[in-house]
Amino acid sequence: MSRVARKRMHRNNREIIRRSRTRARVKDLDQIHDDLANPDKVRVEHDDPDLPGGGQFYCMECARHFMGEPELAIHRRGKLHKRRLTKLRADPYTQKEAELAAGLKTDNG
Repeated sequence: MSRVARKRMHRNNREIIRRSRTRARVKDLDQIHDDLANPDKVRVEHDDPDLPGGGQFYCMECARHFMGEPELAIHRRGKLHKRRLTKLRADPYTQKEAELAAGLKTDNG
């Protein structure tokens, strides 16, 4: 009689490991809301050689840099950009909402 080996289903799953990395983390929606409220803080006036396109072609809603104006225009017509715009229409998550969800309320008597 032969024995059945156990299955190694979730071992060495590359996608799980890659998703947990923080080196290429995108900005959260509340951070993007802050950037949209203060656009002068985000704009790059000089050429930055480390950023794509010298940092001149930036999508504020998605927090992404692009190589040139055609790539930025293609991105703005795309589905991912439109989904991000839909998510940004909602109010950002605040500390007050977090406290209400945890059950911490102000007792006004």
